[in-house]
Amino acid sequence: MGKLLEGKVVVVTGAGGGIGRDFAHAMAAQGAKLVVNDVGASVSGEGKDAGPAQKVVDEIKSAGGSAVASTDSVAEWESANRIVKTAVDAFGKIDCVVNNAGILRDRFFFNMSVEEWRAVIDVHLNGSFYVARAAAPYFKSQSSGSYVNMTSTSGLVGNFGQANYMAAKLGIVGLSKSMALDMAKYKVRSNCISPFAWSRMIGTIPADTPEQKARLEKLKRMETAKIAPLAVFLASDLAQDVTGQIFGVRANEIFLFSQNRPVRAVHRSEGWTPETIAEHAIPSLRASFYPLDRSQDVFSWDPI
Repeated sequence: MGKLLEGKVVVVTGAGGGIGRDFAHAMAAQGAKLVVNDVGASVSGEGKDAGPAQKVVDEIKSAGGSAVASTDSVAEWESANRIVKTAVDAFGKIDCVVNNAGILRDRFFFNMSVEEWRAVIDVHLNGSFYVARAAAPYFKSQSSGSYVNMTSTSGLVGNFGQANYMAAKLGIVGLSKSMALDMAKYKVRSNCISPFAWSRMIGTIPADTPEQKARLEKLKRMETAKIAPLAVFLASDLAQDVTGQIFGVRANEIFLFSQNRPVRAVHRSEGWTPETIAEHAIPSLRASFYPLDRSQDVFSWDPI
């Protein structure tokens, strides 16, 4: 069997380190030509450095692969278009976009500034739209293409102090589904991956108590490289009938996540009043209420 991504051109945003870097390496090893995009900012989005993207390009080239660097920001429409244009200029086409770039500005909702909100929404949600949208005309005209969008259990389940990140990551799920629906007739696919991995973004989690320290040690077992095989699969022709899904990867586990559907219903032929809702509807529905879970409450067992 030949290389799964032979002849394909892939853009990976936020590929200067962590999960994105592993994606770029894994895809290059399977024959893809890469645009390694990274502005080289800190976890909070401060600063700019061409070093990380170029370093990954050099690593790919020294392993016999083909790659070019891009340091354009995903968070602006014009620069996001330049990322896609880099692929087309360098390699003549584009086959897959991996929307992986991200920053964190964690703060409790009641203290979060407008700037902290906007910065995270701009990179994660707007950035995913801008880069995906820039690639859409190419995908449409060639009747093929794949989007891999990164979500998070912070958005899918919940976490403390991440209103901006949670909103962006759940927004990406809606965006990905819309792309899957709107582009299905052009044979273009769009899926989400929710990664569990030790990366510099996870490294911001506090570790003050013995319990928190123990949890961080477990998180360190979840290598970023374990997520790459799923991304390679989703970018390949093996996944030509897989679209509109939300996957999770945690060490050696792969999850398929549920999507929002009604879980219970009540009706009253004469209609509802606030009082009958309180007396009848809510008691009937309460058994199916969701608790205020966080990600770690739902994924309560150790990584395998």
